[in-house]
Amino acid sequence: MGSRRDAFHTPPAPGCTESPVVGVDACRTGWVAVTLSEEGRFAGADTAGGLSELLGRLPDAAVVAVDMPLGLLQAGLREAEALARAKVAPHGSRVFPVPPRGVWEADDYDEANRISQRLTGQKVNSQTWGLAAKLREANACRDGGDHRLYEVHPEVSFAAVNEGRPVAWSKKSWNGRAVRRRMLEDQGIVLPDDLGPAGRVPSDDVLDAAVAAWSARRIALGTARSLPDPPQEADTGLSAAIWY
Repeated sequence: MGSRRDAFHTPPAPGCTESPVVGVDACRTGWVAVTLSEEGRFAGADTAGGLSELLGRLPDAAVVAVDMPLGLLQAGLREAEALARAKVAPHGSRVFPVPPRGVWEADDYDEANRISQRLTGQKVNSQTWGLAAKLREANACRDGGDHRLYEVHPEVSFAAVNEGRPVAWSKKSWNGRAVRRRMLEDQGIVLPDDLGPAGRVPSDDVLDAAVAAWSARRIALGTARSLPDPPQEADTGLSAAIWY
């Protein structure tokens, strides 16, 4: 293992980013990405079936913020989710608990539940288990050496954009989507009506990728914060934290 700074995967020191940054969200067809320019403006959107494929198209990105848990524990639940639920209260159900690594390595949902009950005393809800394939994929990319990847949670990021107030409307609702798009525009992130192939992705996934990119820029500038602070250490020695 490297130094403690390397182990905890800390962001760059405060300063100006001279490279684009990217926000990524999982979607039904794979992954969708929103890229921001050095000035923090919308610079493009892309989609791919695999995360490694998508990352390969982004060689110049300084930071890639991903809406997916990165960094797992051997036992117990991560601190990040408990802190994130408090950040988005009273909408804590928008944040799923992240069980230990053994749960994600299970072959099926029944086995995952048995392992989770043994390691955490709790079952795994079906929505959480639905993340399994993409969670494994994202962690394999970071554990494999792509340390541009940082974990974010869009609802935590939107709350940060909104001066600590979570968005009341669900992101699936008309009002919720309109509010989130306006919030991004207020930050200088104007999403065009035509996103090309990425425009076929559900709009809430695009909005999540865009606010992930907003957090990615804060990470690149060294102004982001993490839940917890300092980050918890995962079983790989890398961080287990939500950045915003």
